[in-house]
Amino acid sequence: MKRAYLDHNATTLLRPEARAAMIEAMDVCGNPSSVHGEGRKAKSLVEKARAQIATAFGADGADLVFTSGSTEGAALALGGRDLHGSAIEHDAVRSWISEDLPTDSAGKVTVSAPEQSTLQLANSETGIIQDLPEGLAVTDATQAFGKLPVAFNWLGAQMALISAHKLGGPKGIGAIVMKRGTDLPAQIKGGGQEMGRRSGTENVIGIAGFGAAAEAAAQDLANGVWDEIAEFRNILEKALVAGAQETIFVGKDARRIPNTSCFVTPGWKGETQVMQMDLAGFAISAGSACSSGKVRASSVLTSMGMAPELAQCAIRVSLGLGTTKDDVLRFADAWIEKQKKHRARMA
Repeated sequence: MKRAYLDHNATTLLRPEARAAMIEAMDVCGNPSSVHGEGRKAKSLVEKARAQIATAFGADGADLVFTSGSTEGAALALGGRDLHGSAIEHDAVRSWISEDLPTDSAGKVTVSAPEQSTLQLANSETGIIQDLPEGLAVTDATQAFGKLPVAFNWLGAQMALISAHKLGGPKGIGAIVMKRGTDLPAQIKGGGQEMGRRSGTENVIGIAGFGAAAEAAAQDLANGVWDEIAEFRNILEKALVAGAQETIFVGKDARRIPNTSCFVTPGWKGETQVMQMDLAGFAISAGSACSSGKVRASSVLTSMGMAPELAQCAIRVSLGLGTTKDDVLRFADAWIEKQKKHRARMA
């Protein structure tokens, strides 16, 4: 069976540039905090990656603090603060905020006090892109970085969360990007690494891979790679509409990141679809990777006004650099076949 991986929003393939940078970093034994030659060499890898990521993210002149990923980044940026947000945020963000910002049926969030609020740039389940207000305290840019031509310096946010494994870097490394001079008390204390904001010996290998992946991702954006991926996404949705008219495509008329399709088929549970498509050779999800294993309606979709019993019938297909037109057409054929069988059983 030829499998197709269509869950790139959960994690995507490791880029060859990241792999090469990590292998090179494995041969550097020094601690970045050491002042001898070996330590300085390790430190140079960290600072090279920091510069690569800042350039790719349009964050020249900003501070960039490495973390273990966006979940830790959310804890560091949001912990101890009374910030407002909405139910469309990732669980890592929702754990720290008051969920009192309204979301409309198009997936857009209204922010009344930006300096006291957090708002994601793009949603991992629906792909819907938000218009960030000037002065926003924090934005989760995890899904947008590498897929959209964005620049931190014109987002208008005080801080942004990013993660390597969403754009072809290794898992377990991320960063907070913040306007220079931002007050961010450390939660992990010790040796004072990362400008005193996140102690602990730096993950040099992961950081090197993150930097190389960010640089390669920026080049892909410039070369129009994601325009082709958006075309594949549109081909997929067109094929599915032809075979299942009752299926609802969430955010179809909204501005979305180019690789994401979220759709709902009434009466056909998302978890069932995921299992059936997995057996057919396709990896997809029923929502965010951090919550898709839980049998519950998506808070993203219910906050948009969808009934819980309908929201439980959602799946997400997210394409990536390894996706081909053949992959999406084969998926469409297989999904339509399963959908017809399901409909026949329910008749």
